[in-house]
Amino acid sequence: MNRRVVVTGLGVVAPNGVGLQKFEASIKAGTSGIRYFKQLEEMNFSCCIGGIPDVSEELKLKYLTPLQLRNFTSSGILYACMAGIDAWHDAGFSYAEDEAHWDSGCIFGTGISGVEKMREATYKLDSGKVKRLGSNSVAQTMSSGVSAYLGGIIGLGNQVTTNSSACATGTEAILLAYDRVISGKAEKMIAGSSSEHGPFIWGGFDAMKVMTYKHNKSPTKGSRPMSASASGFVPGSGSGALVLESLDSAMTRNAPIYAEILGGAVNSGGQRNGGTMTAANNVAVQRCIKDAMENADILADEIDLINGHLTATIKDPTEIQNWVTALGREGKNFPYIHSLKSMIGHCLSASGAIESLAAVLGLKNDFIFPNINCENLHPDISALIDERKIPRTVIYSKDIDIVAKASFGFGDVNACVIFKKYNNG
Repeated sequence: MNRRVVVTGLGVVAPNGVGLQKFEASIKAGTSGIRYFKQLEEMNFSCCIGGIPDVSEELKLKYLTPLQLRNFTSSGILYACMAGIDAWHDAGFSYAEDEAHWDSGCIFGTGISGVEKMREATYKLDSGKVKRLGSNSVAQTMSSGVSAYLGGIIGLGNQVTTNSSACATGTEAILLAYDRVISGKAEKMIAGSSSEHGPFIWGGFDAMKVMTYKHNKSPTKGSRPMSASASGFVPGSGSGALVLESLDSAMTRNAPIYAEILGGAVNSGGQRNGGTMTAANNVAVQRCIKDAMENADILADEIDLINGHLTATIKDPTEIQNWVTALGREGKNFPYIHSLKSMIGHCLSASGAIESLAAVLGLKNDFIFPNINCENLHPDISALIDERKIPRTVIYSKDIDIVAKASFGFGDVNACVIFKKYNNG
């Protein structure tokens, strides 16, 4: 079916802003959401900083009932519900208790669900208190709990499922939802991902020594993508949600449109030829970018901006090299490129969705958010592309038409989606 797919709603719960207005203001200003957490120091973490959205008890009650919140310990599900509900309302939709939306569904990803609930359950099981696990232990700890809760709140009657592909999860979810709409199997899909916060999510990465330990006393300076002084990523958490809708449906109801999705690609390097559980097969990354352009029917020269994965690790120069090779563009001919992780850290399974949402906001409102903490560009990167292609302050421009957003995850998996500024042509 020759259908076009557009984005008509957005919702975000991020370390530097909860809600579209706060989030957009923060990313334009280059405001960091990274903070120091004493609990991490007390638990002997090397990295004692991270990004956690500021969500008050009062704010929670705007989304979930007191009954739903009772014993509700999964921050990832909470963030997903908040972002998904906001995106649904932002698109102009409502929901009622006795109504199912048969033409609408969701693909909402996560890395893991209900870690605190699992930890609590383990103690009860070890002490023989199986009957005290509680009636919500399964719903909070099953991987699909994130989509099940959101789907049940809104009443989604189409496909409701959860995907999980490590740090590529959010970008992959968008492409899976895009496929469902463009095929005519759904008119509207909520696509997004979320990640929980806390020591039991972040501890494994600290043990791997991939998180920075040098900025515990200067947390907002800790996340430094593309910088020569980058020393590892900063963990983050939150959720992003996008409502994807067929253009025909959006036009029928005269809905505001944020951007169009032209297509994209997902693949794996098979953990071969340099690809491992924790490192990408560079050939696969380049193939994913090229396949995304082919699927979107665009040429490399048409890409104006790259929203990179760029985690502030030793792999940043390699990612730039992969883009240079895949696009056949370098130096002054390279597109603008930036990384939202400089402001919110690496939100793991939520990163692709939050970062895609930021890309869509920029397209709609004609701005390129800045890279912060990149005062000293890595020399291997400056040898490949013109430093002016890495903006340090916000750029306002109506000339940004196409954005490529990519995510690369553990397991040697890749995803790349192509967004375009919407026009009526």
